[in-house]
Amino acid sequence: MKVLILSVTAGFGHHATARAVSDMLLAKGAEPLTMDIYKYINRAVQHTIDKGYLFSSKHTPELYRLCYALAENHGQSYFSIPKLNIINIVNALGTTKFERVISDFAPDAIICTHVFAAQLINEMKKHQMVTAPAVGIVTDYTMHPYWEDVPYIEYIVTASELLNHRAVKRGIAAHRLLPFGIPIHPKFNTVISREDACAKLGIDSKRPTVLMMGGSMGYSNNKRLISQLQSVGLPFQLLAVCGNNKKQYQQLLAMEASINGPCTLHPYGFVNNVEVMMSAADCIITKPGGLTVSEALAKNLPMILVDPIPGHEERNVEFLVNNGIASLVTKTFPIDEAVYHLFTNPVRLQTVRETMRAISHPNATEQLADFVLAIDQI
Repeated sequence: MKVLILSVTAGFGHHATARAVSDMLLAKGAEPLTMDIYKYINRAVQHTIDKGYLFSSKHTPELYRLCYALAENHGQSYFSIPKLNIINIVNALGTTKFERVISDFAPDAIICTHVFAAQLINEMKKHQMVTAPAVGIVTDYTMHPYWEDVPYIEYIVTASELLNHRAVKRGIAAHRLLPFGIPIHPKFNTVISREDACAKLGIDSKRPTVLMMGGSMGYSNNKRLISQLQSVGLPFQLLAVCGNNKKQYQQLLAMEASINGPCTLHPYGFVNNVEVMMSAADCIITKPGGLTVSEALAKNLPMILVDPIPGHEERNVEFLVNNGIASLVTKTFPIDEAVYHLFTNPVRLQTVRETMRAISHPNATEQLADFVLAIDQI
């Protein structure tokens, strides 16, 4: 079976989801092909979306939040001007060019890990340029506004069945919803004991361990957070992942040598063994990106959330906090208090883990792959 997997460069999560699904389909004997749609249609558009997303979410968060809210209320979106949606225009112009991909590969099914990719396929289906069934994947714990506007996408994968009510309220038919969970790499389902994980990392398995991640670009202000954590007064070791933020990594290396308190620091750059780090940790301090949240859920790792990107990550926070599986750091509830509350309240820690087990979908990737492989029988 041939499966075309389409993504868009806007953060790391969409490509990671595409890779996880591709690997699972390949292991099950399918023939997956993964593409960044704008890399194929127009590299200038690809670069603009990628850099524009990163710049706006970091440097103009209030504008980004406003535009997301307007889109949720059926107003003008971030990429729109009155009565003119730029992404729709790019997709409309790219359909003819992308039709060659469809013709050459002849997929039996199509998977879209970004709503912009779903919009392109939706436009092509609308004009009978694509007949293969399509599945869209929502990579956050909310319903992005644009998913309401792709009626020709046959199925939409959501992070949780708890989102079904919201999706139906927003006009998405219940029979199109597949609450499988966000697909993550199968390695996060592998059980690694705390002792083995700590041995692999070269850290003390007897000390409480906190994992800190700021997303693939290392956007969280780890230096500030680590300084605040020195006042917790509890002995623990901190694994700080800086992602691609080389400047921050160098700052934390210098900070590591100067720390004399009960908290010991272990800085890392971009890593490929997050599943090992999560197995060694007692909690994670992280931005609430959909993929990282799903990985933490699969590892049953309590979360302390920091610095959400306006819009979708703020909606992730609402879902996680309202369901009792995470805490949010604010100006009036700083990181040291969040860690202290978690580590000194064993009943809450146990309750959080039990709730996480009930909500998590660690087998989402395999469930989706099995569904797609049987899609012609549905």
